[in-house]
Amino acid sequence: MILILDFGGKCSRIAGRIVRESKVYCEIYPYDISMEKIKEKNPQGIIFTGNAKEEVNKEIFNLGIGIIGLDSENNLLSEKYNIKTYENESYNDDTKKIIKDFLFEECKVKPYWDMKDFVDKSIKGIKEQIGNGKAICALSGGVDSSVAAVLVHEAIGDNLTCVFVDHGLLRKNEFEEVESFFREKYNMNLITVDAKDRFLNKLKGVTDPEKKRKIIGEEFIRVFEEEQSKLNDIDYLVQGTIYPDVIESGGDENAVVKSHHNVGGLPEDVNFELVEPLRQLFKDEVREVGTILGIPEEAVNRQPFPGPGLGVRVLGEITEEKLEIVREADYVFRDEIKKAGLHKEIWQYFAILPNIKSVGVYEGKRTYNYTIGLRAVYSIDGMTAQWAKIPLEVLEKISNRIVNEVDHVNRVVYDITSKPPSTIEWE
Repeated sequence: MILILDFGGKCSRIAGRIVRESKVYCEIYPYDISMEKIKEKNPQGIIFTGNAKEEVNKEIFNLGIGIIGLDSENNLLSEKYNIKTYENESYNDDTKKIIKDFLFEECKVKPYWDMKDFVDKSIKGIKEQIGNGKAICALSGGVDSSVAAVLVHEAIGDNLTCVFVDHGLLRKNEFEEVESFFREKYNMNLITVDAKDRFLNKLKGVTDPEKKRKIIGEEFIRVFEEEQSKLNDIDYLVQGTIYPDVIESGGDENAVVKSHHNVGGLPEDVNFELVEPLRQLFKDEVREVGTILGIPEEAVNRQPFPGPGLGVRVLGEITEEKLEIVREADYVFRDEIKKAGLHKEIWQYFAILPNIKSVGVYEGKRTYNYTIGLRAVYSIDGMTAQWAKIPLEVLEKISNRIVNEVDHVNRVVYDITSKPPSTIEWE
């Protein structure tokens, strides 16, 4: 494997994607990772990325493996340790060539990272972990949890029970669509739970996005514990945690960007053993696994949707009225994107309800209503993203429909910020 040591910036994600695409396994850690951890990982090469202004452990250079620096600031390390450095911080052919030459010419690694092999090994590993035990799966209906559920179902069959919680934070028609898909397509053991009032009561008055995520994450676990108590001998919880969740939540020694409910939001006293078969995969790799497992295209390429759902797309306090507004606006946005034939081109697109109101005019009278924000991005795995240049005539249709069809909205704005510096979600 290849170890990527991150000194900040977006370059570590770019390097990680290129290494994985080259069919070589890699992991990303902060620059100050302990030598014990590095030796435990036993890498065949190390890539420094970002603004390397901090001192690194000199023992790294005694490991006898290839080391390069990627990014303009890494010339500081070159000066000190005489390693090759490159001024690249973009996903382009030059960067790919630099990294591939490092992998195959200097480190002499073999391209063994393969998703078919990953699926086979994962099924075997899940069987070994769970044995004849029983598992419960936190099913949200999104790509990650769906692929995780099908992968575990391949391994243990009817010993898996999926629990789909309607927390009141789902998109329009989502509950019915997900329930139909898993019951009819896979005939899985599926329990549906109506917990809308429970979640909204817990979130009442909460405005801080990190607190929202943690409340939603903990409440999910409590729901599963209650469902577990109704079943016999369930000791395992399956989650669709993926690598960007781990990195952004500060897991595996990384710095926190935002807590994902399935990583940063877990309470400490859970009584499950976690099963996270996708924990080391990027989003595009998850989709590839789904395709290998035979999951239909419409499900594999479904829009990414955060575990906390619309809870992180309603800024400020969450109320039923606000949820209905963003749900309807989001439905219009997705409908018009599909009609324009852009739904396969754009990686993710959704509506946000910022916690602001503004003055408007309707039928000659003053209004004071909500603003809807629209977000659409191109991305490979969600680690970096470029804002999508939707044609103006399409945006005009979307805006006109939202202000005319969605109550309490008199303004629509479009987010033209890439990641970084922004994240894809607003909270």
